Amino acid sequence: MPGQTKSGGLYIGLMSGTSMDGIDAALVRFGDHDCDVLSTFKYDYPDNLRDDLISASRRPDECTVDLIGHLDHWTGECFRDAALGLIECSNFDTDSIVAIGSHGQTLRHQPRAARPFTFQIGDPNLIALGTGIRTVADFRRRDVADGGEGAPLTPAFHHWLFSDPSKHRAVLNIGGIANVTILNSNSQNMIGFDTGPGNSLLDGWIRGHREQAFDHDGEWASEGLINENLLAHMLAEPYFDQPPPKSTGFEYFNGSWVRARIASLGNEKVSTVDVQATLAELTARTITSSILRFAPDIAEVLVCGGGVHNSNLLDRLRNSLPDVEMSSTEIYGVHPDWIEAVAFAWLAKRRLERKPANIPGVTGSAAAQVLGAIYPGYR
Repeated sequence: MPGQTKSGGLYIGLMSGTSMDGIDAALVRFGDHDCDVLSTFKYDYPDNLRDDLISASRRPDECTVDLIGHLDHWTGECFRDAALGLIECSNFDTDSIVAIGSHGQTLRHQPRAARPFTFQIGDPNLIALGTGIRTVADFRRRDVADGGEGAPLTPAFHHWLFSDPSKHRAVLNIGGIANVTILNSNSQNMIGFDTGPGNSLLDGWIRGHREQAFDHDGEWASEGLINENLLAHMLAEPYFDQPPPKSTGFEYFNGSWVRARIASLGNEKVSTVDVQATLAELTARTITSSILRFAPDIAEVLVCGGGVHNSNLLDRLRNSLPDVEMSSTEIYGVHPDWIEAVAFAWLAKRRLERKPANIPGVTGSAAAQVLGAIYPGYR
């Protein structure tokens, strides 16, 4: 577990998720099976860039090649500036930083298309040249090329940092999409997958009806009542019963998906606040059923991601898992907001060490693969 600072080089991890609100940057020193998060930095996207990213990702038929190129460069500038902002506030010089691991910004994730692909933008050349630090990016596509989903990639990191032979433990990340890692002593037999929507549907619904970026602490959802008919229509979605390996995103679970389920109720009217409450329950129930299906004797769940700040959502989870110890990853030394950024710093380290970073049993790839492409920092 994370402990005292270890000697050795430093790594930066850069992460932006499906919320498309900005970039999490973390400066990390790794030990054999622990890490120290030395500094963190949050970089918010400009409002007009976020609007363009959301529009491009939600309306792919209107997304031109010129727009993709424009957004790739602009997003790359933001990732570069996030790294520079982190370095400036950390008081470490660039010579002490071995590499930057950049996830990029996902525009499209279609691992089950006729010709599968996953597409992250944020030109890593701009990061490498702008910081002078070797940058590792494009982590997902090799897994997809080998028949995998390209996601989730964090279970390998979860196993490295959080596995404990004495405890049957799961790591739950509630971002825009929720994913769970069921840990055991053998990483090759691990289970990890996207359970379905995390914060994304909740954020989208409140943004559309109350012009708020997110439901602070789940307060609006707590005011509503669960509409059981609507919830049943949502839970009938085939994805939830699909066995892993599986991954999903905003291509699947989005505002159109919610509106279609509401329309399936016919003349039954559902208030906007009750929809919010029902969406919160959907997230909680699909997470709970996923954990109980594959780890019915689970003893502990470590929670990370933005959803850890939604007490209403966590209360729903605790009510559904009354015999399970549920805690933030912070009790083991890594704040829940920075787990994914730290994971991509670790993935960069794995790439430089030429060690595999995917788990075939999780992603569905044919074999374990060394992930990521290296972009030198020198001119």
